[in-house]
Amino acid sequence: MQILKDKNVLIVGATGSIGSKTAALLAGSGAHLFLAGRNKEQLQTVAAACKVSTERYFVLNDSQPDSINELKEKYFQQFATIDILINAAGIGIIKSMDTLDETDFLNTLQANLVVPFLLMKAFLPAMKATKTGLIINIPGVLGKVPMAGAAAYCASKYGLVGMMQSIREEVKRTDIRITNLFLGGVDSAFWDSIDLKVQRGKMIQAEEAAKAIWFLCQQPDSGVVSEMVLQPFNHQVI
Repeated sequence: MQILKDKNVLIVGATGSIGSKTAALLAGSGAHLFLAGRNKEQLQTVAAACKVSTERYFVLNDSQPDSINELKEKYFQQFATIDILINAAGIGIIKSMDTLDETDFLNTLQANLVVPFLLMKAFLPAMKATKTGLIINIPGVLGKVPMAGAAAYCASKYGLVGMMQSIREEVKRTDIRITNLFLGGVDSAFWDSIDLKVQRGKMIQAEEAAKAIWFLCQQPDSGVVSEMVLQPFNHQVI
């Protein structure tokens, strides 16, 4: 398995349930972390727990394209290369077409598809320069299987999958590896603002999702896990 000690890792969405627990696992494995997230206070808490200095985290405003450029600048002030990019950020809006409006739709596309595109523009060239690296995105199972009321979310996640598959074709003559992690329902803050009856006790725990990412980060350069599907054992929608 790949040794994570001294690997340079960027985690976007480090303040979320999955991102923060992934950061803890990678820090414990000796990786050098750079963390990005929306919430400054939560980001400071995660950074402190992972012993990440103030120079190595960045408060991201994902509604502003220039924020990704600032992240890139600050990252490369700290690290000359990037070994692993983990995108654990995103938003979830679950509404029927009767209540879904244009703002909801565009905000979902911005967070779940445009931001990953901008991350690729910012960090893929550095991986191309070394012809190596690992990129992990989390489309979730709704990037593979549609659900009623998830038109905006599925559109963004299906788009993310297609974009990353296309990029994989562009870099297939290098050792840059791309993995899509299709998670089923995860018991996280994602569900706090969603009006849908679910059994959160039957969902995947955020710790287990983080362990899946940690596992993917340790796979050898000689192969790639193109996709992983991790779902709850039991049905969780009431």
